[in-house]
Amino acid sequence: MMNVTVSRPPLTIRLCGPRGFCAGVDRAIQIVVLALKGYGAPVYVRHEIVHNRYVVEGLEAKGAVFVEELNEIPAEHREKPVVFSAHGVPKSVPEDAKARNLFYLDATCPLVSKVHKQAMRHQRLGRHVVLIGHAGHPEVIGTMGQLPEGSVSLIETIEDADRYEPVDADNLGYVTQTTLSVDDTAGVIQRLQQRFPNLTAPSADSICYATTNRQEAVKQAAPGCDLFLIVGAPNSSNSKRLVEVALKAGAKQSILVQRAAEIDWDAIGPIGTLGLSAGASAPEVIVNEIIEAFKARYEATIELAEFSIENEHFLVNRELRDIELTHDDMAWVNG
Repeated sequence: MMNVTVSRPPLTIRLCGPRGFCAGVDRAIQIVVLALKGYGAPVYVRHEIVHNRYVVEGLEAKGAVFVEELNEIPAEHREKPVVFSAHGVPKSVPEDAKARNLFYLDATCPLVSKVHKQAMRHQRLGRHVVLIGHAGHPEVIGTMGQLPEGSVSLIETIEDADRYEPVDADNLGYVTQTTLSVDDTAGVIQRLQQRFPNLTAPSADSICYATTNRQEAVKQAAPGCDLFLIVGAPNSSNSKRLVEVALKAGAKQSILVQRAAEIDWDAIGPIGTLGLSAGASAPEVIVNEIIEAFKARYEATIELAEFSIENEHFLVNRELRDIELTHDDMAWVNG
């Protein structure tokens, strides 16, 4: 009997760097893991700690319990820690936690906290705050909740900027959601500046370094890609923006996937060059899973498309710093 060898088609995988977890997401997950190690299960988490089901389910398996509101925490567990998500929360949430005598750990990304401070500074200096962001996103809810009701106006699009009619056009200051596309915010900001020349910018750029770096890496890698895969969740703002960036930069098609099992191999058609990146809340272990799935079907060669090296590190809460975090504690997400 003659052996027939089926050759696999060649494929170049352009693997973007940086990709995946940013320092803020890494810190938030570490906070939950350390709280579980230090205080034991259950540890409560208000809202998804980050927008990724794999991460949420992994933490649930370790003993984390996710709730949307603090009143969902049973009275007998009031002494257990409750963690606030990386997206930030309105001021009313820690106030509610104190009123309920809850022990809380704030995992808000320090860069989101910086936006909160910029918004509060605008208001302190007598400016009405214009927030460029997406309605309903937890980060936007948290930022708007730093100031009294009516102190912030949300602008999502250039059309919103055209329609906006402030009470005092000469006393406006803007901030932006950290995870938006740099290009998208630039258009909205330009229109607002055209209409309101005295609009005051924040003291520092609101869009975080990780968002910018991931978008720039995708922009550089996208031209010539037959398909660009972004690993991330459908409710992850920064991941969805990466899909848009890949298409605008020249990828023939771009798809958001959460796991390798979601890939529709028949639908993607013949490809020779694949771009691959991951949103800031997507774990590296899933990137590796997807690479292995393509290697099983193609003669794949990895080509690194590195834009920059990130070495930022954010300290966890003071209450957790004496608890040892080992490599094994994070291997389930870091691979």
